[in-house]
Amino acid sequence: MFATVKRYEGIDVSKKDELTKKVGESLAPRLSKLPGFSGYFLIDTGNGVMSTIGLFDTSIQANESTRVASEWVRDEKLETILKTPVNVTDGEVIVHKTNGALRA
Repeated sequence: MFATVKRYEGIDVSKKDELTKKVGESLAPRLSKLPGFSGYFLIDTGNGVMSTIGLFDTSIQANESTRVASEWVRDEKLETILKTPVNVTDGEVIVHKTNGALRA
């Protein structure tokens, strides 16, 4: 399993709800249709910072999700909400444990 972790800083706090809604309605479904998709999480870390975690079977699939997310930002014209470049980290998940009780 491979993960992509993206950190978005400088988010216009007054637009956080709009961004969250768009992610849930259009980005998450788009990512979930990609081959190898295992999961996607949007995390509000406060102070205009949000992070995402995407889980995929292979490195190639994880990298494709980054391309899809970048394309989505352009398509949705979110440059005014996501004002700074995203910081992307990716790699192999070497320990993974859940209890199966994930909530949306």
